Formats: sequence, C-alpha cells, structure tokens
Amino acid sequence: MGPRSPLTRFSLFGLLAIVVPAAIVAVLGYVSLRQWASSAELLFREQARDMAAMAAEKVEMLLRHAEEEFLARLETELASGVRAAALDDLVTQAPLVDRLYLFDRAGELLYPASWTGEDGRIFARLLAEVSQGFWERGGRRDLIAGDQVVLATVLKSRGGAPVLAAFSLNVEALRREILEQTLGGGESSTIIAVVDHLGRPVYSRQPLERAERIAAVGFRGGLPTWRVALYQPPGVSPRESVRRQVMVFTVALAVLIVVIGAGIVTTYRLMRRETEMARLKSDFVANVSHDLKTPLSVIRMFGETLEMGRVTDAAARQEYYRVIMRESERLSRLIDNVLDFSRIEGGGRRYDMVPTPLEPLIRETVDAFAYPLAQQGFKVEVRVAPDLPEVNVDAEAIGQALGNLVDNAIKYSGERKSLAVEARRLDGRIAISVADEGIGIPDPEQGKIFEKFYRAGRSDTQGRRGSGVGLALVRHVVEAHGGRVTVESRPGAGSRFTLWLPVG
Repeated sequence: MGPRSPLTRFSLFGLLAIVVPAAIVAVLGYVSLRQWASSAELLFREQARDMAAMAAEKVEMLLRHAEEEFLARLETELASGVRAAALDDLVTQAPLVDRLYLFDRAGELLYPASWTGEDGRIFARLLAEVSQGFWERGGRRDLIAGDQVVLATVLKSRGGAPVLAAFSLNVEALRREILEQTLGGGESSTIIAVVDHLGRPVYSRQPLERAERIAAVGFRGGLPTWRVALYQPPGVSPRESVRRQVMVFTVALAVLIVVIGAGIVTTYRLMRRETEMARLKSDFVANVSHDLKTPLSVIRMFGETLEMGRVTDAAARQEYYRVIMRESERLSRLIDNVLDFSRIEGGGRRYDMVPTPLEPLIRETVDAFAYPLAQQGFKVEVRVAPDLPEVNVDAEAIGQALGNLVDNAIKYSGERKSLAVEARRLDGRIAISVADEGIGIPDPEQGKIFEKFYRAGRSDTQGRRGSGVGLALVRHVVEAHGGRVTVESRPGAGSRFTLWLPVG
C-alpha cells in the first residue's frame, strides 16, 4: 500500500474529528440523561406526595367542619334529652350521617330504638375502642367498624350526664359533598383518587384502568386508613416522559452527526475541487507561457534572420514575412482568448450583435490557419449552404470560437490530417460544424472538456500545447448568442463540434 495522500489523511482526520466528539457527547449525554431521569422521577414523586398531602388536608378540613357542625347541633338537641323523633329529623337533615348511635356510660343503647346485625358489629367495635379514660377525657375517636367509617365522641345530655355519640358516614354523600367539591376541580394529567382501607377506589376523577400509582398519603384524621392516591394515565408516566426525552436526545444527536458529516463531506469536496482548480490554474499558466513562447521564438528567429540580411531571395523574404504575420496572428488569438476568458470570469464580456453573413466569416477564419494547415498536410473542406440567411451575431466572438475549434482540430489531428467545416440550416437553427479525424475524446470526458482549465487526462493529449480555456470560451460565446455547442466523438475516429445558433 502506497503512502496516503494529504486529502486521504485529511479525510481520516475529519472522520475522527466527527466520531470521537460525537461518541463522547453521546456517552456523556446518556450518563447525564440517566442521572437526570433518576433525579426527575424522585423529584416528581416527592412533588406528587406533597400534592396528595395537600389534597388530604383539604378533604380533612372540609369533613371536620361538617362533622363539628353536626355535633354542635346534636349537642344542642341532647340538652333537651334523648328524643327519638327529633334525632331522626336531625339525621335526615345531615346528608353525611348514615346512622347515629347514642350510649350511656353503662353501655346501654339510647338511640336508635331498633338496630340490625350490621349495627351490632359496629356496637361491638365501638364499645371495645372506648375506654373509661375516654369517658373522662372526652375528645373524638375515628375508627373503622366493618366497612363503615365511624366517628365517636362524648357529649353532655340533659342534666350533664355524659353520652357516647357515634355516627357512621354516608359514603355516597361523602363522595358528592366533600370529595367531589374538594378534588374535582382543575385540569391535570395526574389522576387524584381516594381509596378506602381495603384499597378500593371511593372517588376518582378519571378511570383508573391501567393507570400507574405514583404516590399515596394517608388521612391524619376523619378517615382512618383511607388514602389519597395519585395516578398517571398510560403513556404519561415519568418513565414515558424520560423515554421521550431520550428519543428526542437521540434524534437530535443523530441529526447533529449527520449535519457535521455533511459539512465534512462538503468541505472535503470543496477542498478537493479547489486543489484541482489550483493545479489546473498552474497548468494553465505553464501552457499559456509555452504557447506565448513558441510564436515569439519563431518571430524572433525569423526577424533576426531578416535583420542580418541572410535571406537574399525576394520570394524567401516574402515567405518569412508571412510566417511572422501568421505567428503574430496566432499570438494575438492566444492573448485574445486569455483576455476574453478573464472578462468572462469577471462578468465584463460584452457582445455587439449585428446581422452578419456567415460564409465570409467562416472562410476568413479558416484562411487564418492556412499556413499550419498546409504545412502539416491537412485536407481541408469548407461547405456552406448557399441559402443561409444573415444571423444576428458578434462576428468577432463567433470567429474566435470557430478559430478555437479549428485550432483544436489541428492540435489533436493524429495521423489522419483532415478538417471539414460545414454550415447549414437544420431544425430551424444554423449549425456550424468543425470535424476532424484525430484522436477523439472518450465518452466520460465529453461533458468535462467545456469546463475551464480542463484538459483530457490521456498521455496522447498532455504533451500537446493548450491553455485549457478554449472550449470554455466557445461554450460561453455560443450560449451568450442563445445557442449551444455539442460534441460527437469516438476515440481514434475523430471529433465533430457543432455550434447551434438561432436564426434571426
């Protein structure tokens, strides 16, 4: 394996410059995201517990207010004695109260007059929880008896005798009067629910099917062993949120890598193009220098020979003068090509379009190459259709473009010396063709030869003089006239270049 080129080394360095930072960013991002996920979930659950505690406190406060209001009315009623009818009315007017029980200190039931088996289980649980100290100290006791939430307290009846008053809560009224008013307002993705001592939902703002519990806080009083629980619906749990964040991060990282990669590829291609352009410009300078030196050397040699009087024959002197004139014209064409190309690159090339007969223009251009064509033994054929109309062109520019094609035909002629220039009307356009039987152009390079500074890369072309701007100038001139230039060529069989110009 040979040594790597600077472009290859730059490509490898650019690839490492992408992959290494991207890998570091990916690893750091993954670790940071995992830490963030743990911290976020912990913080989320702490906030959920705080939210549940606040909801429980609101429920307790509203429930305590309703219970105290009922106990105040009950105590007022007991001051007149235990009257069953009045107590029935009092219970009816209190939606939260399901059943009311009154006992004396001896444990005898004072109210209601009749009771059921469920009431009996409540009595047993209630009397077991109430001690003699409770009769002395008073206060309140919240307990679960069966499936009922029961509140017990000691009140004074007529004559100051203590009475144990206990009542069970009506769950439907509790849900409607307390829980709905306290927990039903607001919009949030979090579901607030109240579950009883067996974990059964008593109240829920939304269905709990497939929801994930994230926090639960017990009531401190009023509803013993009941809890306020917070749930997340499917798809909006903290884990799902973290998963979406991971996906967003991954996509963003992938896009970043793609953008960086595209930037590196674009930069690499631009650098390769600029490197190639710099090489072509260097070749251009060398070729132009060679092309300038060749006619100057001929002119100097023939001029010195004439100056020294070594040519005594008048016909020979005339031939020397013609050589000097033709080399001067060749030098002028080369300089004009370079100057016109410079104007084209700078956007300063202007064209003077006037109606022009094509036959004189074509023949004058070909005649300008009469000496090199005759010297190299070319068979020249010029065919111009007699019915060609005048065409609105810049005669100097078209002549220059046609001259570049003739010059190329001479330079790349090969062993068969043949040049055919033809002008005819075809498909509503004027077609001016320059054909030779030279070395030809491979198919892959036929689209590149009109690029500036480009020269075919084969060994049989690199030794021939040329600036690399002639065909680029031809294309620009023809396109400026609203036309186009085409090429038909096969290696070893010659080439045909055609200028297509609009009529009128």
